[in-house]
Amino acid sequence: MSNLSFAEVSARLQARWPEHKIEPTLERVRRLVELLGDPQKAYPVVHLTGTNGKTSTARMIDTLLRESGLRTGRFTSPHLEKMTERITLDGEPVSEQRFVEAYEELEPYLDVVDAEQEHPLTFFEAMVGMAFAIFADAPVDVAVIEVGLGGSWDATNVADGAVSVITPIAVDHAHLLGADPVTIAGEKSGIIKPGGTVVMAQQSLDVFEVLLRKAAEVGAQVAREGIEFGVVSRTLAVGGQVVSMKGLGAEYDELFVPLHGEYQAHNAAVAVAAVEALLGASPETEGRVTTELLQAGFEQVTSPGRLEVVRQSPTIVVDAAHNPHGAEATAAAVSEAFQFQPLIGVLGCMKDKDVYGVLEAYEPIMETVVCTRNSFVERSMPAEELGELAAEVFGEERVLVRPHLIDAIDDAIRLAEEGAVALGSGGVLITGSVITAGEARALLVRKQRAENQKDEQQ
Repeated sequence: MSNLSFAEVSARLQARWPEHKIEPTLERVRRLVELLGDPQKAYPVVHLTGTNGKTSTARMIDTLLRESGLRTGRFTSPHLEKMTERITLDGEPVSEQRFVEAYEELEPYLDVVDAEQEHPLTFFEAMVGMAFAIFADAPVDVAVIEVGLGGSWDATNVADGAVSVITPIAVDHAHLLGADPVTIAGEKSGIIKPGGTVVMAQQSLDVFEVLLRKAAEVGAQVAREGIEFGVVSRTLAVGGQVVSMKGLGAEYDELFVPLHGEYQAHNAAVAVAAVEALLGASPETEGRVTTELLQAGFEQVTSPGRLEVVRQSPTIVVDAAHNPHGAEATAAAVSEAFQFQPLIGVLGCMKDKDVYGVLEAYEPIMETVVCTRNSFVERSMPAEELGELAAEVFGEERVLVRPHLIDAIDDAIRLAEEGAVALGSGGVLITGSVITAGEARALLVRKQRAENQKDEQQ
C-alpha cells in the first residue's frame, strides 16, 4: 500500500529543479539508471528529437507498433493536463497508483544521487528514471521516447535508440540550443547512435549535412524524407486527410489520417519509416508493415492539443504551437481545414519564446486576438505585455487584453458569434503554448459539463 498520495508525489517532483532550467550534463541521470540496473537497456528504443512534431509523431509510432502486436511504452513531454500523460503503457497514461508506486520505488535512489552530486536530480531527470523503470517492469516490447530538450545532453539520451527520429529542426530555446538551425542540429544529432537507423524528416540542406555527417561518424543507417521515403499525395477528407506515401519497404496508398494539416501528413510518413526501420521492412523483404496494418493503426491515432476541436458552435480549436515554425504550420492548417469567418485568436505565450514571430504567423488569419496568460506565472508573458506586442503586429483595434484565460475564451466566443457571416461560421483558436492549450482544454471540458448539467436540470 502506498504511503504517499498522487498530489504529494506531484508536489515532490515539482519541487525539484524545473525542466526549463537546464544544466547540460548526463552525469546525474547516468548514475540514477546505473543504480536502477539500466532499465533503459531492457527493450529497444525509438528515440525522437526535433523542434516541432515530436509528440504527434511519437503517438503515431506508438499506435502503429501496438497495431503490429507489440506492447509499448511511450514517454513524451510536456503534459497537457496531468503528469501521468507523460508515461503511457499500451497507449494509456499510467494510473495514479502506478505513478505513486514507481516514485516510491525510485525515491531511495533519487536520495543517493542527490547526496552524491553537486546538484540534485531535476524534475525531468526523475521523470525519465521513473519512465524507464516502469517500462522495464511492465515489461514493454519497445519504448518510444521523446527528448525533453536538445539531444546530446538530454536526460533521455542515456538510452541508445535502435531507431532515432529527427523531426523538422528550426529555432526554439535559442538561449540553450543555439541561434540557428545548423547549431541546433549539431546538438540534436547526439541521439544518433552506432549501429542504429536515423529517420530524418525534411530538413534544409545545411541541416541535412550536419545530421548525415553524424550518421557517417557513428555508422548509422540513414532514411531521409524526400529521398528514401516521403508523402506522395494528400487530399482533404472529413475529419482529417487521405495520404499516400512511399515507405522504406513499399508504397502505401490512401491511408486516412484523422488529423489536420500538411505537417501531420509528413509526421505520418516519418512515423511509418520509423516503424519500418524498427520492424525490418525493406525492398528485399516483405517485412511486417502492410497497408492494412497502417490503415488500422492510423484510424486510431489522436493528438490532443494539436489542432484539436474541443467544442462546436462556435468551433473552438486548441493547439500547442509555441514558436514561429509551429505557428506558421498551424496557421496554414487552420486555413486549409476550416473556413472560419471570422477566426478569433486566444493567445497565451511564454516570455522566453519568440512571441513576436508567433504573432506575425497568426496575423493574416485572425481577425482579432485576445491576449491572456496561463497559470505558469514564472514563465508566462503578462497579458498586458503580450497585448502591447500584439498591437504592433495586429494594430490596437484588433487586440483585446484579458488577463484571465476563462474571460479571454468567453470574449473570443462572443466575438466569433457576433462576427459570423453565416450561422456557425465563426471560430476560435486557442494557442501560444502547451500550458495554454492544456488549461483551455480543461476549462472547456468543465464548462461543457456545467452546461450539460444545467440543461438536464431544466
